[in-house]
Amino acid sequence: MSSQSSGGQTRAVYSHRGTRAIQKMVELAPATGGLALWMRHLDVDALDGRMLDDQVLAANDGTTIYYGPEFEQLALSLQIGLVSHQVLHVALRHAQRMVELQRLIGDVDAELFNICADAIVNSALGHLSWLELPPRSVRLEDLLASALEIRQGAEAALLEWDLERLYRAVDDRRSGGSSTGSRRGAGQTQDSAAGAGSGGQHRSEAGRAAPREDGPCAARARYSGSGILRDLLPAANAEHPELEAEQSREWRERITRAHAGDGAHSMLRTLLADLPRVRTPWEQLLRTQLRRGLAHKPDISWSRPARSYLANQGRIGRGPKSLRMPWEPGSASTRSVARLAVMVDVSGSIEDALLQGFAREIEAITRRLESRIVVIIGDDQVTDVRSFEPGRSNLRDIRFQGGGGTDFSPLLREAERFAPDMGVFLTDLDGKADYLPSFPVLWAVPAAYEAMPVPFGRKLVLD
Repeated sequence: MSSQSSGGQTRAVYSHRGTRAIQKMVELAPATGGLALWMRHLDVDALDGRMLDDQVLAANDGTTIYYGPEFEQLALSLQIGLVSHQVLHVALRHAQRMVELQRLIGDVDAELFNICADAIVNSALGHLSWLELPPRSVRLEDLLASALEIRQGAEAALLEWDLERLYRAVDDRRSGGSSTGSRRGAGQTQDSAAGAGSGGQHRSEAGRAAPREDGPCAARARYSGSGILRDLLPAANAEHPELEAEQSREWRERITRAHAGDGAHSMLRTLLADLPRVRTPWEQLLRTQLRRGLAHKPDISWSRPARSYLANQGRIGRGPKSLRMPWEPGSASTRSVARLAVMVDVSGSIEDALLQGFAREIEAITRRLESRIVVIIGDDQVTDVRSFEPGRSNLRDIRFQGGGGTDFSPLLREAERFAPDMGVFLTDLDGKADYLPSFPVLWAVPAAYEAMPVPFGRKLVLD
């Protein structure tokens, strides 16, 4: 912990505006309340040159909890609620996970992300009578009902929904049009303070402003969370992602032990599905595999010599009697646009939320790599084939039949006709493959079918 002087008065080294609240938390829930002792606490009137909003009484950057000037004027029960809220944000690595999600999908709306994170934290704390959450705080069960029209109790929702899945389900913003009213900029990521600024544009990878307009889910979520305190600041140490796996593992262990230690008095209603991930997300693995498979590789060109051949003038050794080297061919770039074949086995059963996430990843990856997509749909025969430009597909509209096996060979043979650089097969692996294609195949399999063997290629589990 640390502190700084405020209003001309020097505060004790280990004293800050949240001290009383933390003391009460540790008294009532020693283990989970003690999570606050693993993080820094700092009193501020300004943060990195940006004045804290009058309504932001407390905020965090994933490592440090900051307390605004008005925090001390609150009732103790509300102070405890705010500190507990910030402690769970830090312990669950929400600020850092926003950075990671942006690396995966390229565009994260800071306001929507903050709303989803707050909903999970508030529901986790909602069973405690000795703290008070700020008025109009959004809860997970209410956000699911209003934004996604899903009716679930708090405990069931906390056991099922993690932050990334919730955000992906809520964020149905679409390109085109302009935002109005109180919509925040989709480009407000970790590079801008959460909740600051306005406007309906995000910065595309090419540096061009591209408007994103809320779909119905995002609009309803934004309305439901319009009263929350914008408390997720840009993540600290975001330039060291290699440390995040170990830190996530440590926080997961701390939360698990603390929850078990407090038992019925735990600050967590239940152990959350939103615990920090230790396993590498499937989205990151998919991105890595496709980047390797679709990367432009130089071809050998016999019409031009290699640069090394030119540099030594076709000779080895020194002196007039040096021998000439055999011809060294140069290299030439491959075709300008890579092609990805996405094959979908509709005879299986794949949840709509998983399909939507898979479609978003494929579109984001191909847009970044500027790769065309060929989508091939079928079961024991091909039923539909369509080609799309980078970043577009009809994957979101696919409906699965369920309850039957399939034959992968017709879909693989159809994909072969397009000479793809790589193929991704979305399936439950309940089928046979008698055909071995010339291109590498990545089998994308739901977690429920993780144990099923693949006929060849590599398997990616979508958990």
